[in-house]
Amino acid sequence: MFPVIVVKIFHVMKTLAKIGLGLGTLVLAGLYSYQSSLIYPSSLNNGRESCSTPDEYGMDYELIELHTEDGETLQCFSLKQDKTSPTYTNKTIVVLSPNAGNIGHALPIVSIFYKNFGYNVFIYSYRGYGKSTGSPSEKGIKIDSQTVMKYLDNDEQYRESSVILYGRSLGGAVAIYMAATMSSSVSAVILENTFLSIRKTVPHIFPFLKYCTMFVHQIWDSESLVPEIPENIPFLLFSGRKDEIVPPEHMDKIRDMLGGDKTFVTFEQGTHNDTITQEGYWEKVQEFVRDKVNPVGY
Repeated sequence: MFPVIVVKIFHVMKTLAKIGLGLGTLVLAGLYSYQSSLIYPSSLNNGRESCSTPDEYGMDYELIELHTEDGETLQCFSLKQDKTSPTYTNKTIVVLSPNAGNIGHALPIVSIFYKNFGYNVFIYSYRGYGKSTGSPSEKGIKIDSQTVMKYLDNDEQYRESSVILYGRSLGGAVAIYMAATMSSSVSAVILENTFLSIRKTVPHIFPFLKYCTMFVHQIWDSESLVPEIPENIPFLLFSGRKDEIVPPEHMDKIRDMLGGDKTFVTFEQGTHNDTITQEGYWEKVQEFVRDKVNPVGY
């Protein structure tokens, strides 16, 4: 009698284990297959349907459509200052957007750079965001950045200006990639609340997935790229110490790995999305671009 019960219990437990394994496999398969839509939520905030334009903010601009080597089309806004003006700074900010939304949502930031500070501004939507075609992926977004930099290098006004990369969160990872692999075209970099890698960020957001990070195929391994950035490129780094998405320690390590001229600014009350609104943020941005990027003083 007793052995029969034990055998039945064993079979029940074995069946449950198989079911659990099967469900776990399905969950992991789903995580692997659909993680791009989780990592790149381009449809949030009506991001794929409607995109504001700079003229709505009183800024003249040119709509540029860039074609990538793999057949996608990127929506870009080009805002150039009058280079014959005596106040022309000869500096260009390339705005690399954070995740979610589209470049229309970043226009208040563009306005600060363009109208308040007097810089040229170039901003574009990654593939699969805004009105750009395709679907986002690490490989594809890197191709997008190469396409943009090639365009800037071939445009007379942008080529002759100092190009400063401004990247928040995902945009910071793109900026690090560009600075490490296209450094001859980059004069300075501004980073805010970016990460060492997606794999190292996942456990902070989803603790229950900390043992599954090997299944994350959108890696963005900035930790390996930072040491490749030439020391002659100055960096301004912003870290919100209450960042709930990216552990602040990631920005600490990026700072420690960077050589050369670097300015590290912390905001004790800054979270992932509101660090940009903290008191003194924009003063630090203007001071950095004015004093660290040629021509100095503009």
